[in-house]
Amino acid sequence: MTMIVEASAVKPANLKADHLAQDQSTTTTVGEISSPNPRMVCRDINVWYNNNHAIKHVSLDIGKNEVIAMIGPSGCGKSTFLRCLNRMNDTIPAARVEGSITLDGQEIQDKGIDVVPLRARVGMVFQKPNPFPKSIYENIAYGPRIHGLTNSRAELDELVETSLQRAGLWKEVKDRLDAPGTGLSGGQQQRLCIARTLSVSPEVILMDEPCSALDPIATAIIEDLIDELRQQYTIAIVTHSMQQAARVSQRTAYFHLGDLVEVGTTDDIFNQPKHKLTEDYITGRFG
Repeated sequence: MTMIVEASAVKPANLKADHLAQDQSTTTTVGEISSPNPRMVCRDINVWYNNNHAIKHVSLDIGKNEVIAMIGPSGCGKSTFLRCLNRMNDTIPAARVEGSITLDGQEIQDKGIDVVPLRARVGMVFQKPNPFPKSIYENIAYGPRIHGLTNSRAELDELVETSLQRAGLWKEVKDRLDAPGTGLSGGQQQRLCIARTLSVSPEVILMDEPCSALDPIATAIIEDLIDELRQQYTIAIVTHSMQQAARVSQRTAYFHLGDLVEVGTTDDIFNQPKHKLTEDYITGRFG
């Protein structure tokens, strides 16, 4: 059964899309916002940056063991929404977030929630690789140490190795763990950051354009890694590459000017979109 959720008015993205305003001055979220096996449940999310209403009444489930891709033109709100999922918007003084977001049934918007363990449970991989100015080993060991996840050096060594193996980096760095993480290639640095995220045993992994700064070979390695990781983790990825969204995700959500316009299986979104805004973006008419 398709669920329809009220959303605010949608305006054309640019002059090429002016014709869209003639018959779509308002829109609704088309498609099934809920997941049969949700890890995170978001309802009626609104985000303001001062007076700018950046996210408008968005409701969406993030399902277990799936990759959901968030696509849309620049400035549409997809990264802002992603940052709501581990309260990264709290670090922006001008930002205000309203609505309900639950992780395994627990409301993460409550004022009493400690965001440090929350961000361990819902880890973030950023657009540009950001390894710590430490050794490869210490990049991975830092999180488990501050969260008290290991009781001995032997346990920590094992956790570092396991995290690097899961990120597909162990064979490349096992003989130089004392070398600086910043000395790795761009693709290796991004996998190091993924390994760092995995080291604190997250439940959800958020990726904000994780391949935008990488070459095609490194991008392919990261995409293969994402497909492997979804067997154990829930992954939400923001990407400007529709080809990447089609390759790595099982569900896709299309954002436009702060509205969630359409959500559905990735095959449906790319092959038979139901909303004209989605179709025009997918076919390159605007964006």
